[in-house]
Amino acid sequence: MNDEQFLNEQVDVVAVFRPGRTMCEPVRFRRANGREVTVTEIGLRHPTTQGKRMVHMFDVTDGEADYRLEFDAERLVWKLVMEAEHDG
Repeated sequence: MNDEQFLNEQVDVVAVFRPGRTMCEPVRFRRANGREVTVTEIGLRHPTTQGKRMVHMFDVTDGEADYRLEFDAERLVWKLVMEAEHDG
């Protein structure tokens, strides 16, 4: 990710659960400013813990920018934690 901008923005996410997979996959999210982002590719995906809570991290792209989404499995909340524009 280049020119990373660290955020802590709660977002609305549309996610799918596919047969044979153990975790959901984000396919689209809406930012606080109303902008919708459609995920075209999921890169790194990994679970981690924050205190006693399980959090799932997703590095995704829409082809124009890279994003890191975080899903708090206990609180059922999605956050956009990082955005990085692609170099043109």
